[in-house]
Amino acid sequence: MEQIDQRVRDERMWGMFCHLSAFAMFIIPFGSIIGPLIIWSMKKDEFPFVNEQGKAALNFHISMIIYMIISAILILIVVGILLLIALGIFQLIMIIIASIKANNGESFQYPLSMTFIH
Repeated sequence: MEQIDQRVRDERMWGMFCHLSAFAMFIIPFGSIIGPLIIWSMKKDEFPFVNEQGKAALNFHISMIIYMIISAILILIVVGILLLIALGIFQLIMIIIASIKANNGESFQYPLSMTFIH
């Protein structure tokens, strides 16, 4: 019984790390993709919940990079600056919410996320 409880806690913890590892974006370029990719690659076969949450995190952060590239282009017409600020704040909030939900064992699907990894 205790071993099952430990496995559930581990699965939730690694699911949370899939989301939190996106904060690597503050250390390395494309860290928001590289961090979740490493954790997802290591644990996806061991824990189904990590597989699901890792895909969600990767899809979201790939989508965010695309949105930010578009916003950077829109800086030419000024509106891009506001979009970049809004996207940055949105991304930080979503990472925190997803991490908390994953730690509670709840599946989280990011809003505005395109599906690249099935």
